[in-house]
Amino acid sequence: MRTGSIVAGLCLVLSGAAVAAPDYNETPKKLVRSEGSFDYVRRVEEIPMRDGVTLHTVILVPRGAAHAAIVLTRTPYSAEVQTGYAQSGHLGMILDGYDNANDTIIEGGYIRVVQDVRGKYGSKGIYLMNPPLAGTAYNPTKTDDSTDAYDTIDWLVKHVPESNGKVGIIGISYDGFLPLMALVHPHPALKISVPMNPMVDGWRGDDWFHNGAFREQNMPYIYEQDGTADNSGKWWQSEADDYDFYLRGGSAGALGKAHGLEQMGFWNKVTAHPAYDGFWQSQAMDKILAGQPITVPILLVGSLWDAEDIYGYLAMWKALKPKDTGNMVRLSLGPWYHGQGIDEGSSLGAIKFGMDTSKWWRAHVLAPTLAHYLKDEAPPLEVATANVFETGTNEWRSYPSWPLASVKPASLYLKPGGGLGFEPMAGAAASADYVSDPAKPVPYRARPNKTAGYDTCAQWACWLTDDQREASGRPDVLSFTTEVLAKPVTVRGQPVVHLNAATTGSDADWVVKLIDVYPDQVPVDHAMGGYQLAVAMDIFRGRYRESLSDPKPITPGAKLDYQFELPTADHVFLPGHRIMVQVQSSWFPLYDRNPQSFVPNIFFAKPSDYKAATQSITVAGPQESFVSLPLAP
Repeated sequence: MRTGSIVAGLCLVLSGAAVAAPDYNETPKKLVRSEGSFDYVRRVEEIPMRDGVTLHTVILVPRGAAHAAIVLTRTPYSAEVQTGYAQSGHLGMILDGYDNANDTIIEGGYIRVVQDVRGKYGSKGIYLMNPPLAGTAYNPTKTDDSTDAYDTIDWLVKHVPESNGKVGIIGISYDGFLPLMALVHPHPALKISVPMNPMVDGWRGDDWFHNGAFREQNMPYIYEQDGTADNSGKWWQSEADDYDFYLRGGSAGALGKAHGLEQMGFWNKVTAHPAYDGFWQSQAMDKILAGQPITVPILLVGSLWDAEDIYGYLAMWKALKPKDTGNMVRLSLGPWYHGQGIDEGSSLGAIKFGMDTSKWWRAHVLAPTLAHYLKDEAPPLEVATANVFETGTNEWRSYPSWPLASVKPASLYLKPGGGLGFEPMAGAAASADYVSDPAKPVPYRARPNKTAGYDTCAQWACWLTDDQREASGRPDVLSFTTEVLAKPVTVRGQPVVHLNAATTGSDADWVVKLIDVYPDQVPVDHAMGGYQLAVAMDIFRGRYRESLSDPKPITPGAKLDYQFELPTADHVFLPGHRIMVQVQSSWFPLYDRNPQSFVPNIFFAKPSDYKAATQSITVAGPQESFVSLPLAP
């Protein structure tokens, strides 16, 4: 038998027949999941765009759904990760993450769709960071996020049989920029857009700059987001303290070169456009949508302590609301960090609100808004034009407009000796001085600075509510404080800084903070005794005093006026508290250091350009500095 088998085998070989080798691999060629018990059906589609590029799209349909609306999110942060694939058979569990207002989506019975933008993760095509409109000088291609949104919605309403043909789009941050782009020549099936904490204008006050000062701690984001399609290329540093890391790196341009950031197309655009030129203006969403008719209802959502995109939502509101004759644009402002509207919202850092502010907003604003525009039965919409959380009293307020007509500006004057009050200082001109040294910049929060992540308030999310006592004790920070308040002072709107100042340098940054100083002792919440809570604060780069697009050196020693807005607030300074204003000239390493000697492009300042300067703030006389507060009666 053995000899016969050998002969037979040889005959097979000689005849050309192959003998299959034994397969000892224990892993199946393709794993098939048994999902019959899941309470949803998961589909993955590669949806074709008008130029043939396909975009990776995850569709989650509640089992048994019929005539259900679609809630769409487009993202550069991985549709697979956002839909929690393989984590659970329950839709509520896999949507328990970034950009998913879990309770609202599940209870509403919506079909959830999440899609990778072109060039990221599973989607094909090239990637551009927040691409400008197609066919423009800064995006010569034929597609952008508005065309991709249109093509995606068109495909969904034709190929998802469980849908009722209505689509809403929602997203936070970069994902909040995308619902705005969907409003450019929108698809007829788009019934509601919910941009939350959206990126709107990267130079004026969102992710990349604030009034010309570069947000240096965003360099790792640019490296990882632009470097690879799946963000697998990771930034690195050897210092535990970001303050040390960025200080040793020199200028932002030098640090970028040392890390190979010049490989990234967006970085090269940022460093080539340090001023507010056509590159930034042409992609500012408030300017783009100001020229579009309002045909889709919009719910703009912002956070009062948004560490990333605190400018954009209000810029959109200012651009759209004046022409909103049909009351299609609504505004919500919560006491939140960036995106906290979908997280637990009973506190922010040390500040407690006495309720889950986020849950209230989702139940009373987001859910009824989506239902009204997306459900077949269209329940009535009983949501105010503006819903804003008033901090201090810690109550949600409903307003017919924002800001209210009853709000009137009042000047809060900086005074000699660190005083602050609503009456100007009589007498001759006087100044308060400090030395700003780029070699020892003011930290934006207590060191060590290490901000990556959102898991704890020691990381990035909560720094805007940090206690400002660390700064007020420095010799290069001026603090001005009122007497103890005998009655409440309500600020409702945007404070405006009117700073009169001189510098011995030829350039300077000005950081101004409006602060609520708590009583020395606070019953029940003892940790808040003496706490200095920043209500609104921002930075302005002096070279843009005359023109945001045309920087000019400052004349050394000249007393000049600087005017800029702080982020919006709805805050009550309670009796027993005090109001403080702080002024400083660096905010590091959140923002790059101003060398304080004028150079054409600060990104490429040399070590010898960084020089200490004496800053003089006018605190008495006709040019006395002040902050204009929008006070409610």
